[in-house]
Amino acid sequence: MRTHRIAGAAVAAALLAGTALAPSALAAPPAAVATAQSAVPFTSAGAVRAADGGHTLSWTSPSTTVTVTAVTSPDATTGIALGTAPGSGSLAVPAGTLPDAGRWYFRLVPDGGSPLVVADRSLSLASARNFRDIGGYRTTDGRWVRSGLVYRSNKLSGLTDAEQQRLVSQRLTLDVDLRNVQERHDAPDRLPAGVAYQVADVVSLSHGILFHDSALMTLTQAIAAGLFSGSSDLGQSIGYPFMVNFVGADYAFHDLVTAVATNTSGATVFHCSAGKDRTGWGTAVLLTLLGVPRATVEADFLASNQYTGDPEAVELGWLRAAFAEVDHIYGDFDTYVREGLKLDAATVETLRTRLLTG
Repeated sequence: MRTHRIAGAAVAAALLAGTALAPSALAAPPAAVATAQSAVPFTSAGAVRAADGGHTLSWTSPSTTVTVTAVTSPDATTGIALGTAPGSGSLAVPAGTLPDAGRWYFRLVPDGGSPLVVADRSLSLASARNFRDIGGYRTTDGRWVRSGLVYRSNKLSGLTDAEQQRLVSQRLTLDVDLRNVQERHDAPDRLPAGVAYQVADVVSLSHGILFHDSALMTLTQAIAAGLFSGSSDLGQSIGYPFMVNFVGADYAFHDLVTAVATNTSGATVFHCSAGKDRTGWGTAVLLTLLGVPRATVEADFLASNQYTGDPEAVELGWLRAAFAEVDHIYGDFDTYVREGLKLDAATVETLRTRLLTG
């Protein structure tokens, strides 16, 4: 694979400004797929928290009955019993049913197979509205991404004391910052004591201005694609492909995945400024590595429009442009992981072991 050195200031400026999957060679073997599907029998499940603090739970399962318990930790096995419902059904938890807690999780126990823990994704942080869990998604092989271990967010410079304590209650131990040096200087993260801080600057020039493919061609194609699709922000139309083409971004996303995989002391949050673009691609990489279907990855990406309160915060075409750049440069996602991000099989397996149930 060719690597091009581009000295043109215009291309560098453009980079800084823009800030159903094929079977994967990294996927679990058929035997593991069958085991996972029988271990966790739920085919869909989720929890939604209402503005008044109540919750609505829903699930689909071949089980006859499901017993529901509210817990304050995703690892807890005992808590407040909420009742038993049909194998496929729903359960309303009215406001006031549960006492105040940093976050409520719901343990769904089927009459056959392993339990599943679900929770509303948002931690409802007023100063970081896009702070949300990337867990609770089902993979193509029937496993589930664990809740309460990895969060995505916008900048954390405005966290109040109470919000910091909520993060402490969720056992947050690592913060990975994807922002550039100016952003970090202007709005430094405000973190609880004991939370480790790591920089993974997506647009850092510390590794030079290097690209895997012609940056000028990528720039031209991105502008043309953005104009053709009617993109509301050509800067973002340009920025997403460059997060794949720019060598410096490879180092950042390598470090992000490695940090998430190896942080065994608690939960990890990663973020940029708005929590939707660099964070959006980082989340797409993580979820795809875990085996989450592309349609689900796209839905999580688009959810920034809901959490930020801006219905035009992101466009699906931007994310698809990044995946298209992966296919253009590497041929497939697995090769991007190995040759672009330089993640070895052991790191990927560690990530999956830590984050997947079943």
